[in-house]
Amino acid sequence: MPTSPLENKLAANNDIVSIPSIFDLSTESDRKKVGHLFDTGSIRRVVDDFEEQVRELFAIRNPSDVYRPDFFEKVNRHIEERKTAMPLWQQGKWVFFPWLSTLTHILDDEDFQRVRTARNRNLIREEEQAAFYNAVIGIGGLSVGSSVALSVVLQGGAKHIRLADFDRLALSNINRIRSGVQDLGSRKVEMTARQIYELNPYAIVEIFPNGLARENLDRFVGGPPKLDVIVDELDDVSIKYLIREKAKQYRVPVVMGADNGDNSVLDIERYDLDPSLQFFHGRLGDVSYDELKSLDKFDIGRTITKHIGPENITARMQESLLAMGKTIVSWPQLGGAAWINGAAVAYCIRKIVTGQPLEDDRAIISVDEKLLPDYHSDAAREKRENTAESFRKMFGL
Repeated sequence: MPTSPLENKLAANNDIVSIPSIFDLSTESDRKKVGHLFDTGSIRRVVDDFEEQVRELFAIRNPSDVYRPDFFEKVNRHIEERKTAMPLWQQGKWVFFPWLSTLTHILDDEDFQRVRTARNRNLIREEEQAAFYNAVIGIGGLSVGSSVALSVVLQGGAKHIRLADFDRLALSNINRIRSGVQDLGSRKVEMTARQIYELNPYAIVEIFPNGLARENLDRFVGGPPKLDVIVDELDDVSIKYLIREKAKQYRVPVVMGADNGDNSVLDIERYDLDPSLQFFHGRLGDVSYDELKSLDKFDIGRTITKHIGPENITARMQESLLAMGKTIVSWPQLGGAAWINGAAVAYCIRKIVTGQPLEDDRAIISVDEKLLPDYHSDAAREKRENTAESFRKMFGL
């Protein structure tokens, strides 16, 4: 039975390239390329805020002039001098985002990064910013991992990022992943890559759309270039094990943030400093890849509980884990906790790549502890201890 033209269009593969194109319109060849994009209707929107970017750059380079009465006269004169040397539309770069059908005018790479990170100083010192930007980061798992990636790039970190996830965005994901219904069905690696490029068009994003496995972990970790930090936000505990094998081999630190209700459990494993470190800081005991690979759903839950620690799992999260397969289909995750993890892991990455002091084992980031008025009362403490003990016995821990 023939389908309608509209149905055929709706069923068509609408995947769009997830890498921006960067053009230099001072060259004839790039002017022709951009002209072709206009002629074919690929460009539907033009964003040209370049003059304001030049003004900001001038102020950043001349901070002592900003509050002087003649500052605006100076910056206007600077703009006119640049226009005389070359028309503004031929300066800098033009970036075409095919998924947005948008052409945007921005400064050249070095100047762009200088303006983009200007408000970071001196919370992040100049030499720290350079080290953070030049770091190579790998992120496996793009639920919480997408929050990590965006938190890192938002702060001017990691020009070079590798993203690994085999999954596509589902409606139930958008309670915690920064995206919308326009991206439903998109590969998470591509969706996250697009958001990174929108923050930094000069980024280098490598995607691993089939996830991580033995066959590609050397490429993911060892590169070239080799990763400076591995972020583990994977669900598969056996792949978590393999990641740590490679982290030990290549001497790369691993950072993992696990959401726990409204809170976060942050684990830091410094294989760069001590390659003999026991995997998972020994919390899972003496386990092997084959053992973890053979776990059923109950044993996976038991293993995760053992790693996080029953004493650290919130009461509602414990209730939820016991309700899986009965009244809920999976463990719950909240958007707020995903972003707490994202910010915390990004903080750890920045401290590691800039050589600053950092906790080398575990940190509990608890919103409950700081904001619930009776959290430290004797009754609340006793209730948590009793609940943790019951949970421990239930899993035989």
